[in-house]
Amino acid sequence: MGRIANMAGRINDEDIALVRERVRIDEVVGEYVTLRNAGGGSLKGLCPFHDEKTPSFQVTPSRGLFYCFGCGEGGDTISFLQKIDNLTFVEAVQRLADKVGVQLRIVDDGRPGLEPGLRMQILAANEAAAQFFQSQMSTDEGRIAREFVAERGFSPDAAVQFGMGYAPRGGHVLRDHLMAKGFTPKVLIESGLVRSQGWDFFQGRVLWPIKDSGKSVLGFGARRVYDDDRLPAKYVNTPETPVYKKSHVLYGLDMARANIGKKSQAVIVEGYTDVMAAHLSGVDTAVAACGTAFGDDHARLIQRLMGNSGSLNGEVIFTFDGDAAGQKAALKVFRGDNQFSSQTYVAIEPTGLDPCDLLMQRGPQAVRELVARRVPLYRYVMENTVSQFDLDRADGRVAAIRAAAPLVTSIRDQSLVDGYLRELSQVVGADIDVVRREVSRARKQRRSEPQAVAVASPQQSSGTPWPDPADVSLSVERGFLKLALQYPDLFDEEWDQVEVEDLRHPAYQAVFDAVLAVPRGQDRWAEKVGEATPDPLVKQLEVALLVEPVLREEPDRGYAQAYAARVRLLSITDDIANLKSRLQRTNPNQDRKLYDAMFSDLVTLEALRKSLIAAGGATSA
Repeated sequence: MGRIANMAGRINDEDIALVRERVRIDEVVGEYVTLRNAGGGSLKGLCPFHDEKTPSFQVTPSRGLFYCFGCGEGGDTISFLQKIDNLTFVEAVQRLADKVGVQLRIVDDGRPGLEPGLRMQILAANEAAAQFFQSQMSTDEGRIAREFVAERGFSPDAAVQFGMGYAPRGGHVLRDHLMAKGFTPKVLIESGLVRSQGWDFFQGRVLWPIKDSGKSVLGFGARRVYDDDRLPAKYVNTPETPVYKKSHVLYGLDMARANIGKKSQAVIVEGYTDVMAAHLSGVDTAVAACGTAFGDDHARLIQRLMGNSGSLNGEVIFTFDGDAAGQKAALKVFRGDNQFSSQTYVAIEPTGLDPCDLLMQRGPQAVRELVARRVPLYRYVMENTVSQFDLDRADGRVAAIRAAAPLVTSIRDQSLVDGYLRELSQVVGADIDVVRREVSRARKQRRSEPQAVAVASPQQSSGTPWPDPADVSLSVERGFLKLALQYPDLFDEEWDQVEVEDLRHPAYQAVFDAVLAVPRGQDRWAEKVGEATPDPLVKQLEVALLVEPVLREEPDRGYAQAYAARVRLLSITDDIANLKSRLQRTNPNQDRKLYDAMFSDLVTLEALRKSLIAAGGATSA
């Protein structure tokens, strides 16, 4: 199995450096987050590590770093993969090495072997299983799967395009195949491919591989095709595993991810064949939940990929059947609609046909028209809400208005509210002033509800206070440290005479301490500064300073000198103020020697302050 084998020792440092050099952090992060140009060579998107509607997650490709100014998570490409996919350092390096074509060498240093974690082994087993299932489509036994594909109106090429496969009925066929490739029983059981008793989990079923946005196979969805199948459920999915969490996966995401970000649109359908039908019809933003209802975690995933910066641009379109179950599903989605900053719509086919049936009976144009006929979700829910009341009675009309009023208050685009008030008035058949009064009452109740708590600053586990990036009084030392970390060669060997004591905030002092501890001129100098930083909070601050752009697009030597001069100037100005205060409190007649010494220091500091002003310290850096 190659990469699954144990490795005695550690990965060669040069190979790790080569992986870091070759991999593009924007490409790796872009598989999880839609990134948009933020200027200054940086990219922005919605943070994958905490919920947010306005992007504060920033990636700097030129430095291979990311940082979230909302939650404080930051690091390089390797640490990003470790955090987002719960990988070990070795696993993350291996995945990136495979991605950029680096053959890792293992240094035998006598230490315990580095065995790739369970997650990577499960992913490898899933990939091997997907290939096996696909190969079974062309066997004699796989004829029933080929017939299913044809009956649903799909071509053999379409089955290949979507990775469809067939699980044989033998009971141990997959297990024996994968064990012959070197996978252990433990890995096959943990991956959900084999039951604890040794039987194949999927038997006699048509399968679809469920992948993440990076095209790794996380699990499978399987449909019943035999009448005597011992499992009564039409669909069976991979059980929960270290890589497959049904509330976090969407079928078709590997195909739709880029288009969701590009078009700021996601179409949510109900099944695997519906995803196929949508994509084959040109609706290339379609995805489906797997073995569970579309929930909050799915919504957050979609929102992150759309990355619409908290605006009302973009749309999420749900397709439901027109029956009672479809109405119930729409109401459930509406209750969770606050997860989206985009507009949410619903597309209902009046005849009750799903996208797959539409494609078979009416062709791809009908599927595209279904999506094009979408209506705002709130309107669909409002009409269903009002329809439950007797509008021929006055009390029924009032009850309907009160039931529908909260729906109107939920509309984000306030310019549309008056139109929706008139619409509700027409639907109910009531005077618009009555409708407006009830909506106003509902809005007051909405405002009185508890509001969400804002994201806090990074945890101060070390006791080092976290500096506020918006603190104007500290902006000069923050700017100096950004230049020092990002453009160290702009300063002379003595950092233009700036010392640790010239910085006033303890966290900034700790950063500069680490800077001074690492001689310049080395490869990966900024990375080594991080390695020389024992405090994890200070290390995160260094990442933030490396990612945050400097104020000038192309800083030069003079710009760096001016910043250093301003740091020293502010420090000396503070010293002068303190010294003047001490002089005022000192009686020259009682302690002439101390007074004269302090006065001499004051004259020296004043002269130094003037020289710094002349050097550009008082100008705007």
